[in-house]
Amino acid sequence: MNINRQKKEIHLKIVYYGPAYSGKTTNLEKLHEGLNPNIRSDLTSMKNDGDRTLFFDYMQVGLGKIGGLTPRFNLYTVPGQVQYGTTRKIVLRGSDAVVFVADSSARRAKENVYSWRQLHQQLKELNFNPAQFPVIMQFNKRDLPDAMPIDLMKRIFNLGNRSFIEAQAHQNIGTRETLQATIQAVFKSLRKPA
Repeated sequence: MNINRQKKEIHLKIVYYGPAYSGKTTNLEKLHEGLNPNIRSDLTSMKNDGDRTLFFDYMQVGLGKIGGLTPRFNLYTVPGQVQYGTTRKIVLRGSDAVVFVADSSARRAKENVYSWRQLHQQLKELNFNPAQFPVIMQFNKRDLPDAMPIDLMKRIFNLGNRSFIEAQAHQNIGTRETLQATIQAVFKSLRKPA
């Protein structure tokens, strides 16, 4: 969180994290398409030759006023490929919340778990407590023929009673709900006493 009193803005950072091809960039693309241009910036993407996210995707969303300040949510994605672990940690630095985008395909279970564990490790390295840090779980690609049952996905991620959002990001299903839940989680964490 960064407060700019001169501009009367509060800047908050939300990072979309998850394995390669899980739908992180698609989430931002669909949000960008669906949000009023007056409340969002352009979508900036840094891609490699294979059209994969190289460093991050970025978009800013501004909403209303809170206590005389305009909140500006800076949305980032991380590259999902294993070789970009250091880049993911750099993008994660200074975040206020994370959306973990899990691929529902049974064939992607191993990559999901690896990325989930890496997220927790990187949060610890950045001095965040993963048990208390706002992480919103999105089960994406629910329309796939080999989509794992929800109960199995909850067990894989050891979610217990933690909430999750089902999505089909390419159809713009669950993208706004995920962002709304994340914004609520950010404000709830800011209200907690230090």
